[in-house]
Amino acid sequence: MVQQSVPADSVSALRESALAAASVRGIFTNLIDGKSVGARNTLDVLDPATGELLARVPDIEHDGMDAAFAAARRAFSSWSKLTWEARRSILEKAFENVKAHREELVTLLMAEGGRPRSLALWEVAAVLDDFAPGVLAQSLPDVETTQPGVGRVTRHYAPLGVVAAISPWNLPLLLSYDKVVPALIAGNTVVLKPSFYTPLTVLRVAELVRDILPAGILNVVTGGDNVGPWMTSHPEADKISFTGSTQTGRRVFESASQTLKHLTLELGGNDAGIVLPDVDVDAAIAPIFWGMFLVNGQGCITIKRLLVHESRYDEVAAALSKFAAEQVLGDGFDPATTIGPIQNRAQLLRLQATWAAIQKDGVAVLYRGDEIEGKGNFFPVTILDNPSPHADYVKLENFGPLRSLIKYGTIDEAIEIANSTDYGLGGSVWGRDQAELDAVAHRMEAGTVWINQHLVVNPNVPFGGNKDSGFGVQYGAEGLKEYCYLRVISAKT
Repeated sequence: MVQQSVPADSVSALRESALAAASVRGIFTNLIDGKSVGARNTLDVLDPATGELLARVPDIEHDGMDAAFAAARRAFSSWSKLTWEARRSILEKAFENVKAHREELVTLLMAEGGRPRSLALWEVAAVLDDFAPGVLAQSLPDVETTQPGVGRVTRHYAPLGVVAAISPWNLPLLLSYDKVVPALIAGNTVVLKPSFYTPLTVLRVAELVRDILPAGILNVVTGGDNVGPWMTSHPEADKISFTGSTQTGRRVFESASQTLKHLTLELGGNDAGIVLPDVDVDAAIAPIFWGMFLVNGQGCITIKRLLVHESRYDEVAAALSKFAAEQVLGDGFDPATTIGPIQNRAQLLRLQATWAAIQKDGVAVLYRGDEIEGKGNFFPVTILDNPSPHADYVKLENFGPLRSLIKYGTIDEAIEIANSTDYGLGGSVWGRDQAELDAVAHRMEAGTVWINQHLVVNPNVPFGGNKDSGFGVQYGAEGLKEYCYLRVISAKT
C-alpha cells in the first residue's frame, strides 16, 4: 500500500480547509440568459479520492434546455453584430475577473478531478494564461482579391449562430473553454454542457463571467445522460463541438445529421510512441512517462502503446519502471501525490475488467504499482511487457494508467503496429537523427505527430484527428474557421 507523506487525517484536514475556502460544499447553479438557475432535481458530484459527496448540481429538464437555447438565439443577433475588437474587449475583461479566483479554481479541480495540485495548477494556467489569451489575440480578417471576369472578391468569415458545446470529464476546464472562447470571439453564442462527473470548475467560471458578458451569449447547463441528445438534436443548435469517446461521437454524428448541423468531433485515441534505436534514454524517459500517464492516463492523446526497438528495449523498460516506481499514487490533497485516482467509478470498473482479462491471458507485466484500499477510485500504474499488439487490451483505448511496452525489429514493423488501429489522433517519435525522425513522423497516420515530445498543444497550432478519432480542427486559424461559414462577396468592377 502506498505510504502518504503525511497522515491520512492530516490530508483530510488539508482537503476540508481548501474546500471551505473555495466554498465547494452545497448546490451549484446553471447559467441561463445571464441568470443563476437551478432545477427541480439535482445530481451528486463525488470526490474520486474518497467517494464522498462534494456538491450538487442541477439536473436540467427539457424546458430548461429550451430556455438556454432560446437565450442564446436572442443574444446572437446583437453579439454577432459587434466588431471583433469589441467582442475581444468584453471577453478579456471577463477572463481578468476569472484570474482573480485562480486558487479557488485549482481547489475545485483538485477536488472533483482527483488531481495533484501541480496538475490542477497546470490546467488552470493552460486556460487563463495560454489558451484564452492566445485565442483572443487571433482574428479572421476579410481577404480581398480581384478576379478577371468576376470583379472584386471578398472572403468573409461569418459566425454560424448557436453552438452546442459538450465537454468530457478528464480535462473539464480546458476542454470546455477551448470551445467557448473561439466560438464567442468569432461571434457565436454558446450552450455548454460539461460532464456531470466534473462540472464544478466549469460552473464556477461561468458564475465569475456572468455579470460581465452580455446575457445569453454563454449558457452553461448540467444534467444526466439525456441532456447530450437533447442538445445535439435541438433545432436551435447550428453547430456541435464535442469531445468524448468515439462510441458517443458516432451517436452525436447521427443526431446532427438530421438537421445538417456543422460538427467538430474530437474523439478517442490509441496513440503510439515510436522509440528509435538512437534515442537518448536519460533525456527522453521523463517526457515519455508523462506522455503516457499525464492526468493518470485519462487522456485521449496520451501514449497508449510505446514501441521500442529491440536493441534498446531492456534499457527503456528498466528506466521506465524505475521512473514509475518513483511516483506516488494517492489523494491529490497529499503534497507527495504525483498521480491521483480514476475520476469516476464507472471508468474504474472498465479498467478493472480489462485488468482481469489481462490476468486471465497470463500477459507479462513489466511494472504494476501498489494497490490502495478504500472508497477512492484508485488504479495503480500498470505497464504490460511486450504484449501482442493485436490483443484487445492493446488495440482498444485504455482510458487510465494501463499501458503497453512493445518490442519491434524494423521501422516498417513499428509503423505497421502504430497504424494498425482504427484511431488516428496523435503519435510521437523519439530519437536523435532528424532526417529519420521526420521520415517516421510522415508515415504515422495521426492528426498530430510530435517529435521528441508528446501532449504539446498550443492555441496557435491546429489540432484534429484522423480515422475514428474524429474530424474537424481545433486551435489556430483553422479552428476559428470551424465556428464560421465562408461568405463570398463578389462585386462587379
